Amino acid sequence: MQNTICTPSSIDVTKFDGYLLRIDCNVAEDGLRTTPCSQCALDALAIDNPLEYARLALDGNLQMWVDAEDSLEIL
Repeated sequence: MQNTICTPSSIDVTKFDGYLLRIDCNVAEDGLRTTPCSQCALDALAIDNPLEYARLALDGNLQMWVDAEDSLEIL
């Protein structure tokens, strides 16, 4: 069983064995190239789907996700 808690600047993932993983969103997003739209989508991802955000952050794929979000914008 996992428990996920999203605070204003971090995501806590607690595993069934008591292991706690805290991801500082400010550190995870440091250096990302975002637009206002993709930053909004990234914030929504952290709030609405924190496990997916954590997976992307741990895999080092946040920039790839942001780039994909930016490519979906209608010009």
